[in-house]
Amino acid sequence: MKSLFPIFALFFILSAGTLQAQQQYTVDGQTYTLNTEVEGTLTLLWNTVDGEYRYFSKKGNDIVELKNTKQNGDYQEEYKQTLQQLTSDAPVSTEKVKLTLPSLHAFFAEYNKKKDPNFRETEKSIDLKFRLGAFIGVGNSVYTENPTNELQPIAGVDLELIDNVKLRRHSLVFRFKQTFESSEYQYSASQLSLNYRFKFVQTPKFDAFINTKFAALTFSSREYTVIPLGGSAIMNKESGSDFSAPITFGLGADYKLGNGYITFNYNDIVGLSVDNNGEFPIDFTLGYKFNL
Repeated sequence: MKSLFPIFALFFILSAGTLQAQQQYTVDGQTYTLNTEVEGTLTLLWNTVDGEYRYFSKKGNDIVELKNTKQNGDYQEEYKQTLQQLTSDAPVSTEKVKLTLPSLHAFFAEYNKKKDPNFRETEKSIDLKFRLGAFIGVGNSVYTENPTNELQPIAGVDLELIDNVKLRRHSLVFRFKQTFESSEYQYSASQLSLNYRFKFVQTPKFDAFINTKFAALTFSSREYTVIPLGGSAIMNKESGSDFSAPITFGLGADYKLGNGYITFNYNDIVGLSVDNNGEFPIDFTLGYKFNL
């Protein structure tokens, strides 16, 4: 268990970063809890609302939303006209401004520097959040003996740490996975693992990712029958725990539905530092996770 201490220490250090300044604002009769990205003569506010990124500009006491609606397949880029009006007293080009946090941050900072020589640009914020989910599935425990390649039921829980600003394509996942014994293969395992995910497709509605498991603590037990030469069958039982760095890779996808995401994973397809039993890997899970 001492080997796990650095992992949990990292978990708490990262979770502390979720504490950032937020304040409620009312815009067009709707109340939002928003983060302050740039504060100055022209203040940039933002947050994710129902899975979509929303950006607001505050000048004096007036707050307006920066919009980019789509009509007939074309984006209207209304936010550029809004920014032109708000910065008419110290014009800044909106030609290359995109409706993303880094691009808006640069625009707001440039305008504020023009208006106020004492303006000091704040460091770009982060937005660490958690997603909690449960899953079920089936696997053939390819990294164990499993002599008859039996399928076994799987269930578990994921806690995912994401950053919606700087590291939108990356996340850490703390996973508990329970493998249940089947009638033909008396093997069961409880595993705590630390995983890294790279999202090679990342949109507000859909993510596709590579999952890398790089640390795992496994408690397992196995029953098997031994028949000595000329003797009767003997039932043996083994159990124990193991902490390892398996370095296994899998694929997965998240699809936004309601206040959360349907998540599908094909786990542990290839392992670099563990040996499989020669069978084709089968480890599929389906679940649902929601934002905390």
